[in-house]
Amino acid sequence: MPDSRPSLDPLQLGTYFDLIEVVSLLRHSVEQQLREAGDLSYVQFQLLARLGDSPTGSHRMTDLADGVVYSRSGLTYQAGLLEKSGLVVRAPSPDDERSVTVTITDAGRALLAKVLPGHIEVVSGQLFAPLSRDDVKTLAELLAPVRDHMRATPPRSAAPRRRKGA
Repeated sequence: MPDSRPSLDPLQLGTYFDLIEVVSLLRHSVEQQLREAGDLSYVQFQLLARLGDSPTGSHRMTDLADGVVYSRSGLTYQAGLLEKSGLVVRAPSPDDERSVTVTITDAGRALLAKVLPGHIEVVSGQLFAPLSRDDVKTLAELLAPVRDHMRATPPRSAAPRRRKGA
């Protein structure tokens, strides 16, 4: 009987391992820079960056969890740490009393401004330095459909919550 288990050919397997190694090495460098420059975890930086990039400086917690692909309970914990540090404030959402909105504070914006130059330097030096502009464009074009495909069936932490009664 033939083996019908899914498999990866050598090119796919090598590409997969290369991608995992690149992501691991980049994340390690980024996490080290964030800790040294601002005593931030990677997830805390993602939260501040998303809030800082928002026109209102605010997002609902569930939207943040979906965007950063992190468990809602873990994100609540991280937001609590940021709130204790005065970097964000949490409040009931004005649109839905069951939701919590997180807003970046002036102190959060200041810390983001402090760590961002080093973050950009690490990402630029580690990821983009060995690539031409055309390579970066090609990489973006290759990753976008993979990301979209994976987002079509996201992990539970990234899946939108089902509404009761829906």
